Amino acid sequence: MTDPAPAPAAPPGIPPVVPAGRMRAMPQPSFALPGPLHLRPWAPDDAPALVASCLDPQIRQWNRPSGLTLAQAEEKIAGWHEHWRTETAAIWAAAPACGGRAVGLIGLADLDLHGGSGEFLYWLLPAGRGGGVMAGATDRLSRWAFEELGLHRLRITHSVANPASCAIALKAGFPLEGTMRGALLHADGWHDEHLHARLRTDPPPGGPQSDPPSGPRSVPGARSGPRRASSGA
Repeated sequence: MTDPAPAPAAPPGIPPVVPAGRMRAMPQPSFALPGPLHLRPWAPDDAPALVASCLDPQIRQWNRPSGLTLAQAEEKIAGWHEHWRTETAAIWAAAPACGGRAVGLIGLADLDLHGGSGEFLYWLLPAGRGGGVMAGATDRLSRWAFEELGLHRLRITHSVANPASCAIALKAGFPLEGTMRGALLHADGWHDEHLHARLRTDPPPGGPQSDPPSGPRSVPGARSGPRRASSGA
């Protein structure tokens, strides 16, 4: 009687794109930007800016935040620091480089370190608008996410009715990949959304880009997927 054939070897597991613990081991960095703003971690003193964002009509239109009290805003800021430690989101304040409270938010939510991906979210209060800062901030955080953290793919989604976000994505090196039908419920109904993405292997922004779809301009604002509320925009 012959010995039974050995069982086939199990295929090797796919290793994580970013090992667990890498982000947690890093201090959250700050980044200089061209112009008067820089990116830094949120601080408890920024809570009034977060409260104000929930009252701003244009932020409410595109980012759909829930109203916050000052105490709730402070709790949310503390939660963002915890998200860094649990490697589930990375959220920065856009604030005057000379000092002062936040005037905007940008970050990566829906982080999947094992799969190597994340999704941008951002908004600006009126005090931060008009200087073209968001495209540069998106590019700077993308380079950090690729070169320092080691992600492979980043995405931006936004309502097709918000061409300003489309322009930001294109300028930051995120080509348009397609339209997701009825993807997100806003106050006025279901919106189709554009999907943009940038890969670690893509060339840096600055080359020819497609023109954004025509339409009325709006304040920049991008959502971060259905789980955005847990990461705080």
